[in-house]
Amino acid sequence: MYRIRDLAPENKPREKLSAEGTRSLELSELLAIVLGTGTQKEGVLEISRRILREYGTRAVCAYTSVEAVKTDFQISHVKACQVLAAVEIGRRLFASQSHSYPTLNTPENVAAYVGEMGTYRKEYVRGLYLNTRNVLIHDEIISIGSLDTSIAHPREIFYPAIEHAAAAVIVVHNHPSGSLSASTADRDLTDRLKSSGELLQIPLLDHVLVTSESFKSIL
Repeated sequence: MYRIRDLAPENKPREKLSAEGTRSLELSELLAIVLGTGTQKEGVLEISRRILREYGTRAVCAYTSVEAVKTDFQISHVKACQVLAAVEIGRRLFASQSHSYPTLNTPENVAAYVGEMGTYRKEYVRGLYLNTRNVLIHDEIISIGSLDTSIAHPREIFYPAIEHAAAAVIVVHNHPSGSLSASTADRDLTDRLKSSGELLQIPLLDHVLVTSESFKSIL
């Protein structure tokens, strides 16, 4: 374990920020400034890098519950509040300046939109909720699993669709193993989502599997 105090002054996040500005810092260094201190087991930079490595920036930004951040990231209540507050500031500032939402109607533009999701070290299930023109209106992490399994249920995926009055749903999940082969569980989930979508009249437009190298529609 290494501590911030052991770094050369020019490499300490706060000093680096003061001397060189925000663009000189990596995302993990910015998160370390928000967290402030580490624990007896991990330095603050180690915590920041672990969170971003295991969950990815998109997943971190999707959290809204203090208890979920505290449990999943293995940090204290105070630090969980700090992370959520910083994320919410960024979310609101971004929302106030950006009104352009992507159209998602092919596996190619879905894969381009989810970007780094294929590099995540745990398996995620993510819902993309669209209007009648296939324009994204809501994006939500549905579940986070282990290295090779994730847990998702149709009700968890379609609840946000109802809440946000979506006209259609696209589901995306990643395989940290790099395999583009859909498992039996993947295909079973797809079949159940299709049936649920038909019942609710909110169709499943696609189920896209992504890896660090490629993507595949398994609908």
